Parts: sequence; structure tokens; C-alpha cells
Amino acid sequence: MSTTEPSRFSRRTLLRGAAGLGLAAAAGTLLPACGSGGGSQDAVSAAGTQPGTLSGAEPPPETKSIRLFASAPVTCLAGQYMAEPFLREEGFTDVQYPPGAAKDLPARYASGEIDIGLGYAAFFLPMIERGVPVVLLGGVHVGCWEIIANRGIKSLRDFKGKTVSISGLNFTDGIFMAMTLKNVGLDLSKDVKVVNYPPTEHARLLSSGEVDAVVAFPPGSTDLKAKRIGHVVLNSMTDAPWSDYYCCTVAVQRSWLEKNPVATKRALRAVLKGADVVAKDPKGSAHSMVGHGFTVNEAYARQSLKEIPYHIWRDFDPADSVRFYALRLREAGIIKSTPEQIIKRGTEFSYLAELKRELGPAPQASRAHHPGS
Repeated sequence: MSTTEPSRFSRRTLLRGAAGLGLAAAAGTLLPACGSGGGSQDAVSAAGTQPGTLSGAEPPPETKSIRLFASAPVTCLAGQYMAEPFLREEGFTDVQYPPGAAKDLPARYASGEIDIGLGYAAFFLPMIERGVPVVLLGGVHVGCWEIIANRGIKSLRDFKGKTVSISGLNFTDGIFMAMTLKNVGLDLSKDVKVVNYPPTEHARLLSSGEVDAVVAFPPGSTDLKAKRIGHVVLNSMTDAPWSDYYCCTVAVQRSWLEKNPVATKRALRAVLKGADVVAKDPKGSAHSMVGHGFTVNEAYARQSLKEIPYHIWRDFDPADSVRFYALRLREAGIIKSTPEQIIKRGTEFSYLAELKRELGPAPQASRAHHPGS
């Protein structure tokens, strides 16, 4: 997920804070699952671990520097934020978060300013069609989008003639709204009135009646619900079909992947371990994120991290998510490519397949987060 707000930090070291919260110990309970599956003999497995070994037995990363996409105060990216101690374990001694506006993400990947990071899967697909050198490595969780409306709207079919606030037609919230409306036969550009405001304006817009609905994600959606402003018409974490496909997905810059295959697998493993820490200890993760400036309101962060199913990166086929979004985007007129063209041009899921075997099943305590678990 992303916002139009620029990142307000350059780099963070979560290891010290995580250890102080007992997260290092929580992470340690996840590590024995490594090596639970056998390795393949393909090119990717040259960067892999053998059964019964830890990641330290792999070749070291080709580079010790890594630059990750980040956008405060988005709690949907918690798996990445909690990955820094694992990134350092994997051999990255220089972990950076280059500041920049999230709306410029395509240009930042194209220029090589960003090496890897989490973002909305459906937002990456038009980038891939346009030739932006970005490659999807695998989904991390479903959610976090919610459409929150006033009393005059009870379902998506009620949106005809209504006013909706999004950041932009080609931005993450606009893409999500276009797909969801098209799914019930409505056209975002023809059937509703669209106004453009940042998420910071949602509470004012809805409470004043200036708009009929907004597209929100944590912590903004959490704030609206806490203040009892509007009601949820659609929740992509729980409402089909959206709840059956990955939302936040790890994407890597293509040339960085090609130059650094070992580093790519190590970085992906760190993010997945970070997601497991969030699933195991959402309260401690929220506290650590606030302490390191990744989000602001600890209560909101704690609530959203409890709701988002961070263990679920193991459960779905990421290619299915690409197919689903590609079809929805084609229906909405946002892309022309077929699902298989997108998969061929911009995905590499073999790293994830290996890591699913290595890291083993999710902790049982985490699996109640999602109705499909």
C-alpha cells in the first residue's frame, strides 16, 4: 500500500528495538522451521539452503547495500518494516529507505532508486505492461483496502451518481475502486463523480457530507472506524473475491535481481520472516514500528496488525493473484495485456517456492487471522 505522502525517514535499525520488545526471541522461535523442505537443482537453488542448514550456509549476498520502498505511516507494510534485523542477518549492512513520494514509485523503480519493496499487486501490473523494470516475487498478505461510505450507500451498486474521493485515477486507490465498481457493472470514470483528496482529508470529507465514500487503508481506515465516521461497504481482507488474492506483494527492480540473485532470495526471506514476526506478535510489532517512526498511532497499528493475515504468504499461489488482477484491470480498461503476458514479463516466483519449503508452516497461533486459513 502507499500514500501520496513522502517518506519521512532515511534508514532505520529495528534490531535493537525488536530485541527490547522480545521480538528477537519471537523471531527465534520461527527459525527452526528453516530447512524443512528439500532444495531444487535449478538456477535459483544456487542461492538456496540445503535441508537442515541455515541461511548463513548460502553464498553471501552480492551486495551489502539494499534500498527499500517505504511510505509512512502505512501499517500494511509492517512485514517489510520488521524485516530489518533479518536483512542484517542475511548480510545487508547498509539498509536504506530513500525518501520520496509514493506516487513516484514507477519512476523510482525505473531509475533504480529502489531495489525492492512491498506494494499493491494491482498497481504493479500496469507498470509491468508499460515496461517499468519491476519483477513480482510473491504476495505477503491480503487486504488492506476498505471502501467506507455514508448512510446513503449500502452496496457497491448504490454508487451510481455518487461522489467518491480517491488520490488519483491511476493511483492505488483509484485502481482498486475502478476494479470493484467494474465488478458490479459500473464505470468509475462515467458512473460516479470522482474528486481527488489525500487520505488525511477522509474524516473531514465524509463527516461533512462533501463526499459519499472514500477508499481507505490502515491507519486511515482504522481512524474512520474508531471515530464512527461512515460504515464499511467493502473490506478486501474479508470480502470475496478480493480476500482470496494477495494485496501487498514484494517487487524487485529487474536489473538488481539479475545482478544479485543471492541477495534477492536473502532479501525476500527477510521480509517473509518479518511477516511471521508480525503474525506472531502484532502488539510488539506495532510498538516497535511506532518507536522507529514507521507509523504514528500505536493503538491503530496494533488493531490493523491483528486484522491483517500476515501468515498467509504461504497459502495462495501468487500467479493466481496476478491472473485475477490482470483480468479485473483489463475489464476496467486499465491494461490491455493478458494475465499470461504479465506473468511472463514481470514475475519470478521460484524464490518464493523455495522459501515456502525452507521456512515451513505458519505458527498455529497466527492462522486464526483469516477466514480462509
